[in-house]
Amino acid sequence: MFLRVKNVHHLRAFQLRLEFSDGAVKDVDLANELYGRVFEPLRDPAFFSQVRVNEETNTIEWPNGADFAPEFLYEAGKQVKQVA
Repeated sequence: MFLRVKNVHHLRAFQLRLEFSDGAVKDVDLANELYGRVFEPLRDPAFFSQVRVNEETNTIEWPNGADFAPEFLYEAGKQVKQVA
């Protein structure tokens, strides 16, 4: 199955709530993943909060083009609930 991020909600600081195409809802904390040139701007909480789902790539993305693979986010996240 091709895993996609369907929805993202910024919780606080560097934490997101993600809804995946299989119905899983997971919270992920990316604070320890923001290293390297493309991710440095995301260390600014105001910039981090600008996260959106890119409908073409089926994952989250920021205005500077930074993104994470849906599979990585799925594995890194903690299950919140299963959507019907």
